[in-house]
Amino acid sequence: MNKQILIQMNKFTNRWGIQVLRVDIKDIRLPIQLQKAMAAEAESSRLANAKIIVAKAEIESTVSLQKASAILAENPFCMQLRYLQSLQMISGDNSHTIVFPFPTELIKKLFK
Repeated sequence: MNKQILIQMNKFTNRWGIQVLRVDIKDIRLPIQLQKAMAAEAESSRLANAKIIVAKAEIESTVSLQKASAILAENPFCMQLRYLQSLQMISGDNSHTIVFPFPTELIKKLFK
């Protein structure tokens, strides 16, 4: 950028017999409106990237749940154990009363 400014300045100053040897940019000030526009663009870009990340995570989560459900579907006892584990995680402490259905197939097998 310094070189471009130097070339442009020399085009004008050479007419007067002045040669600029070096240009250093020390400070650039942008108008407030431009700063706000740039900030809004950066914010929308961050939001778009965040939405993409969330969508990818959702896809991965769905694939994992699909695999887990296929494995659990192979054995009904595994499904029941997973159900009980979920109930335990939900309750957390002993202040909850949980009523859950018990498969009648298990009761029939126990009393035969």
